[in-house]
Amino acid sequence: MKQNQLNALLNKRNITLSSLVKVSTVALALVTNAVQAKSTAITNATIYTVASQGILEQATVIIDQDKIIHVYSKQDRPKDIKTDATIDAKGRILTPGFIGSMNSLGLVEVNAVAKSRDGKDKKADITFDASLAFNPKSSLIPYTRKGGITSTIVAPQGGDDLFAGQTFAVNLSGEFTSIIEKQNAVLVYLGSEDKGSRAQKLQALDNKFEDAKKALAKAKKKAKNKKNDEKKDAKEPKRDEQVINALLAGEKPLLAYADRATDLLALLALKKKYELDLVLVSANDAVLVADEIAAANVPVILSSIDNLPSSFDSLHASLTNMATLAKAGVKVILAPNGGSHNLNQLRFDAGIAVANGLSKTDALSALTANVADVFKLNSGRIAVGKNADLVMWSADPFELSTKVDLMWINGKQVSTRSRQDALRDRYTGKTNMPRAYSK
Repeated sequence: MKQNQLNALLNKRNITLSSLVKVSTVALALVTNAVQAKSTAITNATIYTVASQGILEQATVIIDQDKIIHVYSKQDRPKDIKTDATIDAKGRILTPGFIGSMNSLGLVEVNAVAKSRDGKDKKADITFDASLAFNPKSSLIPYTRKGGITSTIVAPQGGDDLFAGQTFAVNLSGEFTSIIEKQNAVLVYLGSEDKGSRAQKLQALDNKFEDAKKALAKAKKKAKNKKNDEKKDAKEPKRDEQVINALLAGEKPLLAYADRATDLLALLALKKKYELDLVLVSANDAVLVADEIAAANVPVILSSIDNLPSSFDSLHASLTNMATLAKAGVKVILAPNGGSHNLNQLRFDAGIAVANGLSKTDALSALTANVADVFKLNSGRIAVGKNADLVMWSADPFELSTKVDLMWINGKQVSTRSRQDALRDRYTGKTNMPRAYSK
């Protein structure tokens, strides 16, 4: 019902109870639509688009609903821009929201408290979907937003099975609808073992793919010779088989944790043999085989602050590894060490990488566009049609003293106030509450 219809209804002399209900419903709908339809222009910004437009000075971004609908350079901007709200950036830097990866945000609240940990289970296998336990109201989420992070890839830790389960993507809005995509990649942990040989897992992985490939070929041949009614009665693959088949079809990336160069080369061989969408994770020895990784077009997710070996597999850990890989042509993604409590320091880790040879452009891509490309997210760039996940900074985002001034997730402005802020205010501010409460 439109506004003129609403006015006509209100002007009626005899209004029944049902009419009042209708009026209230329509009025609420009109207010709700007005809020949802709010468009915003962010003007006079230094925009790091991480897209073909590069860096734009005194530029303008227009967001409507949850999407970016225009990106104007200073020269291209129309004289009259009609939006519901305008924010003058006054030259401040605007970037895409940073995207975290390979963490347990929303699955673990306190590492030392077993009942607050949901990222691991002894019975977990390739079908393990930890997103069912994701808590969007975790106190760590507002704290993480302080680092300019608007979304993240959450990874389970698995159990006794060869596969640890599947990752999922979430935004950090804190809403119950914040899961972007479930089961978007399969995770496997390889490398040295406390008991047994690393060869067993590599062999088991190869055998899994080989058996699945043979089964698919056999089923295809059998289906070809069957009549239409018999095809309908064909046996559906089991859940774990469906996931393996999705890997073989390139529908899901395989995220493989490994550090030693020999393991990385074995994984590259598996990628070639089965045409997998492979992503290497951790990969401290990747610098030894950087050319091979680049030639295979395999991304690497790694930490920028690993400067000491944590095992005999990671003897080549170095602060310069990220820069070395990027210069070799490898698509790099930055992931901090630790489960979820240090995720807000992602930008500081990027600054360390820059200080050790990584270009600022590559560092920004490692936090935005590269993650979006690997996990097929509609974010990571400031470009028309992308999700309006944006961060306005007080200064250079890789500097320690810089803070988030404004943040949008899906076009909605969100706060970075966290539990830590509330505790600071409680114990440092003046209050009439008892001393035990405030001191």
